[in-house]
Amino acid sequence: MRLIVFFPVLVNTVVGVRAVPTPLHDLMRFLHATRSQILLKLEIPAALPIFLGGLRIGATLSVIGAVVGELVGSDHGLGFLINIGRGQYDTALVFVAVFVLIALALCLYGIVAWMESRALIWQEWRTSNE
Repeated sequence: MRLIVFFPVLVNTVVGVRAVPTPLHDLMRFLHATRSQILLKLEIPAALPIFLGGLRIGATLSVIGAVVGELVGSDHGLGFLINIGRGQYDTALVFVAVFVLIALALCLYGIVAWMESRALIWQEWRTSNE
């Protein structure tokens, strides 16, 4: 399950760090910034929106990964309930488990969106002043 979340977040983070414009790197080198200053003041803030986008994807994929894992080989959890309900033709149980999974995925997505709004307050301020 961890790998389902890890790779989208990793790929988005790498894309975000590589998307920093070259002139900004040149400016930081011209100002004699150390490698740690470049990382903390340029690369991390520039990659943060893309990283949080990957975290949004990872939050919803984590629910899918957990359910698949429970469907395949577990004796408890929502995936197990879906399996039991399907085997007993208990449609109500399957729908309740699916709706709980939807609510869980929406909550996780909302938490990441809230974190994004708190962490990227500077970006909203910049776009509203242009």
